[in-house]
Amino acid sequence: MISVYKRVLSWVGDLKGRVLASFAIEVLIAFAACMPIFVAAWVLGQLIDASRGQAIVGSDLAWMALGAIAACILVRFVAYFVKDALQQSVGYERGAATRLSIGDVLKRVSLGYFQKMKTGDILSTLTTSLNVVELEAVRQMDAAIGGYISATIITVWLLSVCPLAGVVSIAAVALVTLTLRAINRNATRLTPAAHTATEHLSGAVIGLYEGLGTIKSYGATSEGLAPYRNANEELKDARVAIEYGFTVPSTIHRIILTVASVVLPAVAATALIAGQLELWMFAGIVLISTTIFTSIIKLSDAAHMFADLNDSLDRIQAIEDAEFIDDDGGDVHPDRFDIEFENVRFSYDGREVIHGISFEIPQGTTTAVVGPSGSGKTTLSSLMARFYDVDSGVVRIGGHDVREFTVDSLLRNFSMVFQDVYLFDDTIEANIAFGCEGATHEMVVEAAKRAQCHDFIMALPQGYDTVVKMGGTSLSGGERQRISIARALLKDAPIVILDEATASIDPENERLIQQALSELTRGKTVVVIAHRLATIEHADQILVVEDGYVAQKGTHAQLVEQEGTYRRFVEVRAQAEGWHIG
Repeated sequence: MISVYKRVLSWVGDLKGRVLASFAIEVLIAFAACMPIFVAAWVLGQLIDASRGQAIVGSDLAWMALGAIAACILVRFVAYFVKDALQQSVGYERGAATRLSIGDVLKRVSLGYFQKMKTGDILSTLTTSLNVVELEAVRQMDAAIGGYISATIITVWLLSVCPLAGVVSIAAVALVTLTLRAINRNATRLTPAAHTATEHLSGAVIGLYEGLGTIKSYGATSEGLAPYRNANEELKDARVAIEYGFTVPSTIHRIILTVASVVLPAVAATALIAGQLELWMFAGIVLISTTIFTSIIKLSDAAHMFADLNDSLDRIQAIEDAEFIDDDGGDVHPDRFDIEFENVRFSYDGREVIHGISFEIPQGTTTAVVGPSGSGKTTLSSLMARFYDVDSGVVRIGGHDVREFTVDSLLRNFSMVFQDVYLFDDTIEANIAFGCEGATHEMVVEAAKRAQCHDFIMALPQGYDTVVKMGGTSLSGGERQRISIARALLKDAPIVILDEATASIDPENERLIQQALSELTRGKTVVVIAHRLATIEHADQILVVEDGYVAQKGTHAQLVEQEGTYRRFVEVRAQAEGWHIG
């Protein structure tokens, strides 16, 4: 358990002083808790001696005793208040800081990290695991340390007045330390499985939420709920196993302390009869025997929780220790915004999907990237923005290898509009202003007008203050797309990537979105990934990507004159886009 103490103190960071101070105050609280028992025992002894004619008790004895007890109660009250003021908010403060730290980590890792680390795992760590740490870490340490401090103070007193009683107390604490180790050992063995099951359940809940429409449409409720039911059963079994592992040593723990509480008065009585103990001391031992192990009994829960805390800290640390993609990057400010790929190769999980590609995109031009699904088009845009690092070769922005940049300094040069637009659970104004820190309302409105979305925003109940649901599901696809373009317009980055930005838009919305895109791309370096001829035929350069290679390169006019993939693509798209009802 000592190792967990060290980890928790390391986790609280610069708040460690407050935690240590609160533990020091625990000593004062323990003394103040014991003193009323000693005072009551001494008064009782005086009264018994007086009844035997062995002492004279004045009328002020009761008032003195009450005053001493009241002073102890007051000291405990003030000490508890100070301790709680120092300690209670530490977990929440560090929990908030840890969430922000993890957010910064996730922003700076490669997208490949999220293929290895499932969404449910990250969600469970940020919620369940971190909740355990922020709620229980300092509290359980305080319970454990407070319990041992209280038992130590009383044991020292016992040793001074009745050595045999002190030995009984030491023996009891030593024996239960072994049971606490057994509890901790069992929990350490079983807790990781419970946390893994929690991650599986989080993933199953996400899958159920995302797939509920499909489940309902196929009437496959039983099959669709199976992963959720299985994950729930897995978590139940894991938690029940922990409780079974906890039960036996916890029961032994309580039996040892209960027996010790009974033995203490018996030992004290023996010493009293032998004349080795004063009457008030005997009375004190009898009173203390009912409370000496109260705090130690509670340590079985702390030992159980320490394994939970240790595994939770492991999972948090695993995310915090993730390798940053921009560890060696700096704050680079390029003076031009052309894009260059030089003999670039890239693999997903050992399967190479980009094979030695080289091309240049001059500043201020538009390059369209076309090709079959799975040919590597979106991967190229991801490599430009350094969502992934290349296996070999170089991607340059303005003559600088993208690996020279930090994530923030690279991405401030990019505006991106995707086919699937994500909007946050916030106002429309906040969603538009998302990419431009400090944007004013007037700037947001101007961007919305240029993106052809001002009119429909003003028709909403609260206009720009209308809160959209997470993901933007309360808006149509065309409306979400235009808000995304307004966001990109407001950011006003020199490089624009459009990834199938009009692929799923109806003709009426497409006209508005094409107008918005014209505003967005004016004077920029533009990369367009698209299938629609109207989107690509006026590009300054077209790259035809096939099976991870650049199969063809040129303008629309040049490529349609050549036999190959692009001509076939144009013929198929012309037929698809020119269909009619006979």
